Order: sequence, then C-alpha cells, then structure tokens
Amino acid sequence: MLPEHADEVLAIFQYGIDGGNATFDTAAPTWEAFSAGKLPEHRLVARDADRVLGWAALSPISPRPVLRGVAEVSIYIHPAAQGRGVGRALLGAVIDSSERGGLWTLQAGIFPENTASLRLHEALGFRVVGVRERMGRHEFGGGSRWRDVVFLERRSPLVD
Repeated sequence: MLPEHADEVLAIFQYGIDGGNATFDTAAPTWEAFSAGKLPEHRLVARDADRVLGWAALSPISPRPVLRGVAEVSIYIHPAAQGRGVGRALLGAVIDSSERGGLWTLQAGIFPENTASLRLHEALGFRVVGVRERMGRHEFGGGSRWRDVVFLERRSPLVD
C-alpha cells in the first residue's frame, strides 16, 4: 500500500462504513491520519490491473514494548470484488507478513452481523475469544444503537 493508492483505499474504507457492518467510524479519515495508525511494513493492497480491489493493514494495539508482537487486523474489500477470493488472498498475505515481521498475535474485532468476515478470519486460523457486548454506540443511518463486537485472535505457530 503506497500513497498513490490513498484515494482508492479510503474509498473502499468508506464503502465499508456506508455498509454499516464494518466499523464504528462514520467517515474515512485523511490519508495522513489513516497512514499514521498502520504499521508501514504490514499494509497491502490487492489490485486488478490499475484498480485497487481491497486492502489489509495491521495496527499496533499498544506502544508498550511487551506488546510489540500483537497487532490488530483491518481488511476491506471493494463491493464489486467481494466473493472472488480477494479477502482470503489479502488476509493470508498479511498473516505471512506478520510472521516474517515477528508478530505473534493478530487480533480482530468484527460486528456479529458481518458473517462473511467472521467466516474468513476463522478459515485462516483466527478463533473467537469472546463477544464484547455493547462495545460502543454506532451512529449510522441517522440513528444510534449499541453494537456488540466479536473478538478474535490468531496466534502464530511460527513466531515464538
């Protein structure tokens, strides 16, 4: 993922926001803010010719040195590219990247209604740790409601 992908990456993020089951965010951030929160060596895009089909990135969960090997996964696929294996390829690639980078745990928080994302993560070795009930209020579609978040993690079998 490079700065020249910024417009497409943020547009795909906005599609996820607009769908209502991807994030608590209400609008895509600026590229600078987005980029600052992601680990530079673990940001990927999937492309079809000159078009970005989706992206995956890892974010540190804490600045504490003891947690340097734990990161949160974000993955978003353009609606027109969903169901074509793009998500599996991206999540697999970011898992490989994390292991090469010495990360031992990946975590994800997913709304329970996002069943496709839950299935994808579980298929690639994530396990459900629990459900964080009423994790936050989601401002969406002119209303507001409490949302649960399924908390998943994947422990690397390769990183000790």
